[in-house]
Amino acid sequence: MFRAVCFDYFNTCTTAVRRGEEHRRTAEVLGVDPDEWIALLDRTFEQRAAGGYGSDSMTGLWQLCKEIGVEPTETQLCHAVGLRLAALQSDAPLRPATIPVLRALRSAGLGVAIVSDCWFELPHFLPRSRLAGLFDAAVYSSEIGHTKPHPAMYRTACALLGVEPAGCLYVGDGGSLELTGAGACGLTAVRLVADDLGDHLTYNDEPGWSGPCIENLAEVLDLVGAPMLVA
Repeated sequence: MFRAVCFDYFNTCTTAVRRGEEHRRTAEVLGVDPDEWIALLDRTFEQRAAGGYGSDSMTGLWQLCKEIGVEPTETQLCHAVGLRLAALQSDAPLRPATIPVLRALRSAGLGVAIVSDCWFELPHFLPRSRLAGLFDAAVYSSEIGHTKPHPAMYRTACALLGVEPAGCLYVGDGGSLELTGAGACGLTAVRLVADDLGDHLTYNDEPGWSGPCIENLAEVLDLVGAPMLVA
């Protein structure tokens, strides 16, 4: 039935996102009040994820700082970019099942895509991460110019995978109304309801989802008929 699987990245391929102290350190390096910085990140998430601050990391951070009356130096910005990249990876380690599941799907001949609402960080570190070589396509909202649940996110993934939406399973925790969006585009959507999810960092969460749910990523293999590989 399925020829490919699309995965949300944060909270799905990763454990529940928990914002760590590195973000406050980033603010201090930029010369910004940490509380004001975190509030600004929350306030601008959707705009940043839709490409509104561009894809250049230093320019984007400078624009954010300018909004609250701070103009950091190039040295400060360079330092902050590194801290920002490290912070997002520290906030959201990969789930133990992620790599085995992606390997099993690839071995079974299914296409795999990562579909994520994100800014400059994920496009930078994902191709260099432990997932490198385990996905066929990556769709980043900041490059598409739209966030989920916009149809462009799902249609782009299906086009890159070379499959029709009806042949694609979408797996996510429900942030950004992603499940409703996937279903509206013809994909089969399933919600991950792992034990660590519930009070995690997310935006525009899916209300009242009544569709199928799984508790562990390994259950995806049952849904698509792919065997788990023996390590």
